[in-house]
Amino acid sequence: MTSSEHPLLPLPLFADRVSCGFPNPCSTFSDHSIDLNQLCVRSPASTFFVRASGDSMRDKGILDGDLLIIDRSVSAVDGDIVLAVLDGEFTVKCLQTKPCPALVPANPAYSTIYLTEEMDFQVWGVVTFALHQTWGR
Repeated sequence: MTSSEHPLLPLPLFADRVSCGFPNPCSTFSDHSIDLNQLCVRSPASTFFVRASGDSMRDKGILDGDLLIIDRSVSAVDGDIVLAVLDGEFTVKCLQTKPCPALVPANPAYSTIYLTEEMDFQVWGVVTFALHQTWGR
């Protein structure tokens, strides 16, 4: 299906922030709308989606089955969560550049992958958003 078959759908954006701690009365009206494409996709030509598999990034809030938004136009820097290709296999990890290059999981059950010159390694893009479904029906 093409994007013309599914037109953009601006959704209401409430001006007030919502407390995740103690309850806070908020306005019941919307004074703006938000387009998730504008929020999540900075560079449409270089952005794509992948589904996360496994729990190696759980402490960064990325869980099995989450939808990840990847932007290939963003240059990865130390600490970014990246989609990398390592010896022909895709993986999502935190990029460490200092003191030595590594792919670092966000779960202590997994080991850090220290990158060597012998490894075939490439960053395919930076994870810019992770969409996690909270409603289980």
